[in-house]
Amino acid sequence: MARLIDSGPGCPTPTPLRGPNAAEARGLVYDDAVRAETDHLYPLVQDFVTPMEWPAIAPLVAAINRLKAEKNAVILAHNYMTPDIFRLVGDFRGDSLQLAREAAAVDADIIVQAGVHFMAETSKILAPQKTVLIPDMRAGCSLADSITAADVRLIKQKFPDYPIVTYVNTSADVKAECHITCTSSNAAQVVEAIAKEWNSDTVILVPDQYLAKNVAAQTKIRVMTWPGSCEVHEMFTADDVEALREAHPGVVILAHPECPPDVLEAADFAGSTSALANYVAEKHPHKVVLLTECSMSDNVAAENPGTNFIRPCNLCPHMKRITLENIYDCLVKGEYEVTIPEDVRVRAKKAIDAMLALPRMEKPLAFETGLKPLELEMVV
Repeated sequence: MARLIDSGPGCPTPTPLRGPNAAEARGLVYDDAVRAETDHLYPLVQDFVTPMEWPAIAPLVAAINRLKAEKNAVILAHNYMTPDIFRLVGDFRGDSLQLAREAAAVDADIIVQAGVHFMAETSKILAPQKTVLIPDMRAGCSLADSITAADVRLIKQKFPDYPIVTYVNTSADVKAECHITCTSSNAAQVVEAIAKEWNSDTVILVPDQYLAKNVAAQTKIRVMTWPGSCEVHEMFTADDVEALREAHPGVVILAHPECPPDVLEAADFAGSTSALANYVAEKHPHKVVLLTECSMSDNVAAENPGTNFIRPCNLCPHMKRITLENIYDCLVKGEYEVTIPEDVRVRAKKAIDAMLALPRMEKPLAFETGLKPLELEMVV
């Protein structure tokens, strides 16, 4: 029999009341109107949001979707967003190249970037007449922070005869100093195109040394690079691949090209986030690992219920600064607006336009796996 303790009327430690959740703190409640607007959406995230959590999330989803309609706003949701953002409020979803194209064409007054700061800048570069908001100005990128415009100017002084390609994971200032941009979807295509245009056998690809090394293995063009890297992808190792194969026999391992080259050497397939998603959708592997940011697996898994996802998780702390709560706040308050000096924007747009002018690929390019890593010359 349980022992009952009568603490008496003067109990100094009463059970605390539950505080308001994020929706309630904003005056949003899970009422009949919200149920009608959102309950049909719950199956989209039921593998990631429990029934107990849903009443705290649904009011934010409903409010965000109402605000989008009222303010003629759209949300660009990168593949690394959590499923509640990606599937419930994102109007356009995909990798950085897909979102860049949408930013240029979208019919809206306001663009909310559910991603990191360089992506919001890209949207502003391509759509200067629109208001571009990012829910948290601290949503940066270790790779973008690894290089500055001053660095690129020094590279151009040192190597004036070589074109400079910048990965889109850079600031507007850096893009403005480079000749063309690329994404992981089209990096090899861009390197070969700019080499042909410049009649050069050498191209400088900044700032991601691992992307550059993986691109160099795919082309006969000589590639030089910069010692930058993504803090998420550089943590994956070839030993991780071996351990995954031992622990999960028959698993198919897919890697992002920001991973070190020995990871791609050991993987079964490599490509951009869109290429990884396409592979799973087309090949229907029984068991798969995506060596990239955590939420990518969640979002691809939701589209492919027949595939078993093994999830080694490297979290991007910058992407995870974007939440339903601060998306709601930014739409209500108009914070935080991303602006770019016009002279910088024009020059950065020239580099992006040079990329967008290339023939559009039917699907993102895959990276050949199993190749021996190359050592590249650094420009510093």
